[in-house]
Amino acid sequence: IGVESQDGWTIDAHPIHGAAASTNHPPVGSSFRTYRPIYFHEFVANHAARKRYWARSFLGWTNLNKSKPNPAHRAVADLGRLGYLSSVITQTHPSLRTLELHGYLRSAVCTTCRTEYDRQLFQNDLAQLNPAWSDFLNEMLASGALTTENPDERRRLGLKTNPDGDVDVPGVDYATFRYPACPSCLAKPPTDKDGKRHVVEVDVDGAWLAGNSTAGILKPNVIMFGESIPDTTKVAAEKAIDEASRVLVLGSSLATYSAWRLVKRAREQAMPVGIVNIGGVRGEDQFFGHLSTGNTGKEGLRCAHILEEMLPSLVTELSQRSTAPLTASAMARPFVPAPWA
Repeated sequence: IGVESQDGWTIDAHPIHGAAASTNHPPVGSSFRTYRPIYFHEFVANHAARKRYWARSFLGWTNLNKSKPNPAHRAVADLGRLGYLSSVITQTHPSLRTLELHGYLRSAVCTTCRTEYDRQLFQNDLAQLNPAWSDFLNEMLASGALTTENPDERRRLGLKTNPDGDVDVPGVDYATFRYPACPSCLAKPPTDKDGKRHVVEVDVDGAWLAGNSTAGILKPNVIMFGESIPDTTKVAAEKAIDEASRVLVLGSSLATYSAWRLVKRAREQAMPVGIVNIGGVRGEDQFFGHLSTGNTGKEGLRCAHILEEMLPSLVTELSQRSTAPLTASAMARPFVPAPWA
């Protein structure tokens, strides 16, 4: 995208970015074609499902925790500093500390009391509760099976990894895996909506026990499939859209309704919509059907570019301009970049 065609997209723009901004791949990739994630209702209701989830997450966390922002992420922060963005909504879980529509992986959260726990400390607890699994993880790390980016090499070593940190080891029995209970609920069990005291039971090592336990289950602090987004997050996202003059979608197919409806909300207010994504986009005809044949980009924009290449180049060109299009005082909320930027 040339700078001239970006003129209509630089004032009070509100970007929504998805998985492709983090992976540099089309959002609908082969890694998800045979991968069925655990749904929220399964996780909260099924002890075995939680064992499976946390075992696979335990194996994938070490590398996932090493993930760093790529040039596209840093360019988004730079565009904010230059005054071209008012706020950012992210759909993925990279812990970039913007408005995180679907949560983040940097912590676990109790499904009962909503207390959060640092994910790395939780990882340490998992290692202590599962010494055999910890040894297996160390062996996999030493072999390079979890660090190689070559999918063929991973398959040769008997592993299948997914972008959300899930690691599948064929033939493994997850029944032996243990996970801790929420420390807060364990120390002081809360009451339910009827005033009855919850029960939290653990084994001698502190692992959560099924049977009598009715609380203290820890889950990843992300919106799982089938789980509702908190009302506070919905309101914040809608407010960010309403306070913008246009919306720019970066690296997202808008496959999830929660993201698609925000762009639809913008169009219902006659805001121009720009989408930069490799691959298809859900219902994109609704966003661009009104464009005139002489549109130069100000009415709307749809293109396919590699974000890691396009956005840094755009930042370089825009930074050479003498004045920014939007000062902090003119923004509804001053842009605050993520701490890594």
